[in-house]
Amino acid sequence: MTRDPHTQQPAYLLEVTGVKKAFGPVVALKNAEFCLRRGSIHALCGGNGAGKSTFLSILMGFIKPDGGDIFINGERCEFNHPSDALKAGVAIVQQELSAIPDLTVAENIWLGREPRRFGFVDFATLNQRTTLLLQELDFHINATEKMRNLSVAEQQLVEIAKALSHANADIIIMDEPTSAIGEEDAQKIFQTIKRLAEKGKGIIYVSHRLSEIFQIADSYTIFRDGAYIHEGYLADITREQLIEHIIGGEYDSEFAKFNKPSEDVMMEVKNLCWRNKIKDISLHLKRGEILGIYGLVGSGRTEFLDLVFGIQHADSGTLRIGDKTLARHSPKEAIGCGLAYVTEDRKATGLVLCRSVSENINISSFANISRAGFINNKQEQARTREMIKRFNVKTPDGEQLVGNLSGGNQQKVVLGRWALLEPEVLLLDEPTRGIDVGAKKEIYRFMSEFALKNKGIIMVSSELAEIIGMSDRILVFRNGQLAGELSAANATQAELMKLAV
Repeated sequence: MTRDPHTQQPAYLLEVTGVKKAFGPVVALKNAEFCLRRGSIHALCGGNGAGKSTFLSILMGFIKPDGGDIFINGERCEFNHPSDALKAGVAIVQQELSAIPDLTVAENIWLGREPRRFGFVDFATLNQRTTLLLQELDFHINATEKMRNLSVAEQQLVEIAKALSHANADIIIMDEPTSAIGEEDAQKIFQTIKRLAEKGKGIIYVSHRLSEIFQIADSYTIFRDGAYIHEGYLADITREQLIEHIIGGEYDSEFAKFNKPSEDVMMEVKNLCWRNKIKDISLHLKRGEILGIYGLVGSGRTEFLDLVFGIQHADSGTLRIGDKTLARHSPKEAIGCGLAYVTEDRKATGLVLCRSVSENINISSFANISRAGFINNKQEQARTREMIKRFNVKTPDGEQLVGNLSGGNQQKVVLGRWALLEPEVLLLDEPTRGIDVGAKKEIYRFMSEFALKNKGIIMVSSELAEIIGMSDRILVFRNGQLAGELSAANATQAELMKLAV
């Protein structure tokens, strides 16, 4: 434990030294070192598989380390259960949502800690307490709304409110808190984080969005391959230097864009309407083009992709792909016309987490390798190896459970699954959400290669830099309507935000 030489008080709110963790032969953490000061917003950086998630799980008492020490306010702590970490003042906003869909916002936030009267839950006090908390955070969410009715972004805001509801929390872990949130809500979260830091709380901030790290954090620590690599103040390092520390190599360019759009229109949407959320949207996609769609939460971006793919049925409007016209179609019909859809929440709607990498890669195309209801195992294995190699999926083999892979590798499995169908149009909703810079670049390269084959991509993204860096044209949605169109070559972040709000 380190002490301040002048006061002899603990120098750090949190100090972690020599923490190790292995899962059988796989070493997840070799030597984790981390220090957090009061009032600091400290970024924990590293690629997928660097050991960040294991480290945070140890801090929260989800798993026990094999060695090392954790000091909070100078006192050595051992966490055998998450409740021990909460009692010690450690709270977390997890990247993966953990909501109970049929409970209300208030019930989710205070689950297990509900105010009671005469042995029963006091719902009036519960809802009032929740409303005050949400107002304090400036989150415009109804305390009595069921979680299943909220968007992914709104559910993330509830997760943040849940962590901050622990009044004694001095150490707050923010694990990708803005990964499903637009710029406007992200700024609200940043303001909340800064207020917490000003009150003397320590924030551990984890994000693959490097622009966020430089905007919100004051210091950083880098893990790579399960080991501590470097730490310092963000004012003393450039974005390029930080990336080089994270990837362990020379940095060249964040984006890999080399597609060449033609003037040939391959897909056209006309007068698409759905309830009060999509209002008369018309657009087209050219061959070889990456068409970006930007908008704030609630602008209708995801709903639009759901309608195009047939998950929801439009009230009116048509979709034309090549010489085929669709209206009120199913996903099966969309796939038959050459569409593929990578959804924003890969764990909920993109993957079967309890099944293998091989099964997830082949699940949409088993019919192509089956005969009389029996799957050709040799063909399945060959196709799995091909996609693992093509997308550089880091997995021991195709039999590994996909739920055990890092976020970036899970996303590559989703892309591999659709690539087997050889679609003409790829719909991507937040394709690099929660993914490190190395995996992002691999996905960007795939996107460019895909479009270069005279195919097309429609990409929804909340990251302004990504929208500008990877799109050829950008459409901005606002309140379910098309608010404007910009050439990516001439677009600026300020212009996009101006159209979006």
